[in-house]
Amino acid sequence: MNTLAVIGLGNIAKRHRQNLKTLYPQANIIALSASGRVANQPIEFADLVLSNINELIDYKPELVIVASPASLHEIHATTLMTHNIPVLIEKPLAAEPESAERILTLAQSHNSLVMVGYCLRYLSSAIVIKQLLLEEIIGKVYNCSAVVGQYLPDWRPNKHYSESVSAQKSLGGGALLELSHELDYLHWLLGPLKLNYAQLRTTNELTLEVEEIADLILTSQQGTVCYIHMDFIQKQAQRECTFIGSKGRLHWDLVANTIRHYSSDGTQVLYSQSEWNKNQMYLNMVTEFVSHIQHKQHTNTSLIDAHQTIRLIAKIKQQAEWGVTQ
Repeated sequence: MNTLAVIGLGNIAKRHRQNLKTLYPQANIIALSASGRVANQPIEFADLVLSNINELIDYKPELVIVASPASLHEIHATTLMTHNIPVLIEKPLAAEPESAERILTLAQSHNSLVMVGYCLRYLSSAIVIKQLLLEEIIGKVYNCSAVVGQYLPDWRPNKHYSESVSAQKSLGGGALLELSHELDYLHWLLGPLKLNYAQLRTTNELTLEVEEIADLILTSQQGTVCYIHMDFIQKQAQRECTFIGSKGRLHWDLVANTIRHYSSDGTQVLYSQSEWNKNQMYLNMVTEFVSHIQHKQHTNTSLIDAHQTIRLIAKIKQQAEWGVTQ
């Protein structure tokens, strides 16, 4: 790997540039402004800063990470795919289902190397929970409950929350898209999900134009009923999931990186790695994608799943009950 690039100048783009520099210290790392504006200050972990994607194409990068706002993913990914450049697209795949559909269609017609960056699939406890469910340690899974929440003003302390991508509908904001990890990992663990009920809310606390709270009920093809709660308002971050089965219960705390098993025999900690560095998820994600590139493995699994997630989110928005929490 000699020339690598990241589109976007935000926090996640900075993380990716730093990780690419860590993994490939001899490579030239190019930063591209998503908006086309030239940065008025030095960009960390970048050997070169560009403002035009056509300039980037001229450098023939071997891998580009698209970390621009979701509303711009299609234009950036399309340009790269038509030039046969491998693309890792930060989640979500797109802001709208039509855009996601066009990305998937182009990737399949061009046999493009594309991956969507749902990093929680690379969390160490996620890999363990998937294996435990495959081994049916709790038997048939009847129910699951996934909860995620974090106070939006705490996400990016260097910027007012109302100016962030998360807060702006035009850039792909809102709890459903920003916290779509839950929809992705449940699809990964349980298979496709069907929407049964959805309620979306805003609050007088944040007064955003996008949903700040989402409560969903979905069902897997095997009959597992899933309750999902997402929010921008919890003052202490929470991310956990509970699976209830015919032989017991699994409680997965993604923040603490632990898994507990509850059964008639008692309680057992099956996994605990609280000191695990969460940045390793991103490193592992990039490393896996590079392996696909080097072996020319055109796997579109994560792309197809991400496309289904965007379609599901569109259906949720269309069918949800909307309200305002006073």
